[in-house]
Amino acid sequence: MSDQLQFSVNGHWAAGEQGSVTGDRIGRTIEFSTPPEFHGEAGFWTPEHFLLAAVASCFIATFRAIAGFSKFDPVGLELSVEGKLEKGQGGYDFTGILLRPRLTIRDENSRLLARRFLEKTERSCLVARALKCAVTMEPTIQVAEAEKADLHEVVA
Repeated sequence: MSDQLQFSVNGHWAAGEQGSVTGDRIGRTIEFSTPPEFHGEAGFWTPEHFLLAAVASCFIATFRAIAGFSKFDPVGLELSVEGKLEKGQGGYDFTGILLRPRLTIRDENSRLLARRFLEKTERSCLVARALKCAVTMEPTIQVAEAEKADLHEVVA
């Protein structure tokens, strides 16, 4: 892999409250609006959602890479991400982002390793590191029920 990577997107706005974005080498267009609180249309992705989605997808992809490299095989990972906006002198800013990963592991013996991988992921997530606001994590680690862990092995 190169030492330098470049990604690009294109934004489009024609009229009304909606816009769209397309990505280089990505076939799907994403329509968006500003949040209803900023006079946008409800039911659309917003730039604020895009930012939180970028953090969530980066965190999950980073965890998968770390776990895969280390041959750690959890049952599953779910993540909720909440962003807090506050109005300051220059307008609204993200003042904090809270990550709530829920990691399901196969057995209790994996708990310490699972926590270490989540902490390493929090430090390594490229998108979260690029933000000026604080990004914090409140992880939950749970042991899978025996039949769910067995089902994962059959399906995988």
